[in-house]
Amino acid sequence: MTITLYDCATAPSPRRARILLVEKGIAHETVQVDLRSGEQLGETYRSLNPQCTVPALRTDDGLLLADNPAIAAWAEARFPEPPLFGRTPADKAEIASWQWRVEFEGLMPVAEALRNSSPAMVGRALPGPVDYAQIPALAERGLQRLQHFFITLDQHLQGRDFIAGGQFSVADITAVVAVDFARVVKFRPGEQHPQLMRWRAAMAQRPSMQI
Repeated sequence: MTITLYDCATAPSPRRARILLVEKGIAHETVQVDLRSGEQLGETYRSLNPQCTVPALRTDDGLLLADNPAIAAWAEARFPEPPLFGRTPADKAEIASWQWRVEFEGLMPVAEALRNSSPAMVGRALPGPVDYAQIPALAERGLQRLQHFFITLDQHLQGRDFIAGGQFSVADITAVVAVDFARVVKFRPGEQHPQLMRWRAAMAQRPSMQI
């Protein structure tokens, strides 16, 4: 099977897919999509993925997956080892819960803060084929939410090596990307987040995190 990942090396969302594919040991080809030039909105890419977003994953048997949840679900089902969604019902539930929390409380606030304040994203406050105006108040709220998320995650990581389920999981992948992505709005973990910094340093030892 030939697997192709439509990627953008500088964007956080496709990084989640890259890390997952490496952790799963899934061989794939990569096609870079230049978001800065708006390539994702052009007819060529739009015909492949009408959502006009990355990542997208295509297989040579006609499958097209146009978002991270679909890519992760497919990869877990198609390549079950190592499991990234847990093994037991309880672990699967905990990982699913934290995956959702990290997306909603971590990634979304960074995106809110960036997309509603950056001059480069005027008229592009949300990804996808539709243009939306920036709302400055959402940028301010995003920073407030992000500050709370870092505190919450730091407290949660007390006595834990991983986010959930007692194992490395998709929740760790998403959290790494969220924490690193926060740098674009000048927000980084500091001495007030010792558990978060310890966890992030441990994550950095995984080869997948270097991509």
